[in-house]
Amino acid sequence: MKQITFAPRNHQLTNTRTWTADSQWLAFDVRPSGASFTGETIERVNVDTGEVEVIYRATNGAHVGVVTVHPAENKYLFIHGPQHPDTHWQYDFHHRQGVIAEQGQVSNLDAMDITEPFTPGALRGGSHVHVYSPDGQYVSFTYNDHVLHEYDPKLDLRNVGVAAPFGPVIPQGEHPRNYGGTFWSVLISRTTPTPKPGSDEINRAYEEGWVGNDRLAFIGDTLAADGEKVPELFIVDLPKDELGWKQAGDLPLQGTADRMPAPPAGVMQHRLTFTHDHRYPGLVNVPRHWVRSNPQATQIAFLMRDDKGVVQLWLIAPEGGAPRQLTHNDSDIQSAFNWHPAGHSLGFVLEERIACCDAASGKVTYLTSDHGNPPSGEAVVYSPDGRYLAWMEEVSGFRQLWVTETGC
Repeated sequence: MKQITFAPRNHQLTNTRTWTADSQWLAFDVRPSGASFTGETIERVNVDTGEVEVIYRATNGAHVGVVTVHPAENKYLFIHGPQHPDTHWQYDFHHRQGVIAEQGQVSNLDAMDITEPFTPGALRGGSHVHVYSPDGQYVSFTYNDHVLHEYDPKLDLRNVGVAAPFGPVIPQGEHPRNYGGTFWSVLISRTTPTPKPGSDEINRAYEEGWVGNDRLAFIGDTLAADGEKVPELFIVDLPKDELGWKQAGDLPLQGTADRMPAPPAGVMQHRLTFTHDHRYPGLVNVPRHWVRSNPQATQIAFLMRDDKGVVQLWLIAPEGGAPRQLTHNDSDIQSAFNWHPAGHSLGFVLEERIACCDAASGKVTYLTSDHGNPPSGEAVVYSPDGRYLAWMEEVSGFRQLWVTETGC
């Protein structure tokens, strides 16, 4: 293993798609910590030479972070906080947007319109963790709503959305915080503040992952019969063409003053896991992880406790059925994970080391040992050629970037 950044500051990797397509550069931001959104630059480092380049520098009091990379082109997606923030409009879950940086030019991914009548294809709040689909055509994100946050914060529920390349979208309203976007953005999850206990209803949708190019899986918080939260796995089939993305269903795509934006017609979420009666019900939230499909889109991986209470990797088909326990470790998996680009293994942190497991047998192989400090559990990411795994590890009080060869 080798350390590839050395400056006395934090280097923050996103949980997936942090590599350029040629497997030469890792993109990162420079937040002081994962929770403090005060970084001003998006950068990248060459894993062979250690050369660092600034991709984008924020201005006018704005901050940026959570960068991901297009699977084939030198395009970088990241969160951009408000410019000229003031006491009424500062960075928050519902005050942020996605932007695309390409060859020194920056464009808005999503549009915002917070004034009635709201604009179809525009959001009314903040998008977060923007990830390209495998073919680079679409972008998934999580979402919080400014309009509902102002109306009643209990209605501002976390949801999952997709930006589709059918813009531009120009807001109808003239609020100074409105802006246009290059993509058409909609929500694809459906939440309710009062899920019926024991039902498939959810009050939160999050930690999504692409399943091929036309499906998206995510975690949804259900309620057990006794009212306890149980995170379960859900999936949606996405529209096939531009008309499908722009056709409203039973509720307006753009939402109303007291209702969240709604998915396009025919976009229905389906529950894949049913764990309410398990000894340890639900997908785990610690460690935080994002559900991930293999490149073949035949298996979705997630973290859940076994009957002994140990956090293991599990697999399920996108069509549903009984989940299969993949790993049988004696101790918890300690991190988010990702698939090898060939689909034969998955990488993660186990026993404070970088490890991978065979996707068929679950056999674990340790790739590192003797860490100075434990690897961060926030990101363990394969390079597109499968040669490296990258992660973050503290050195002298600062998060630095590390890589190790995978041997496959």
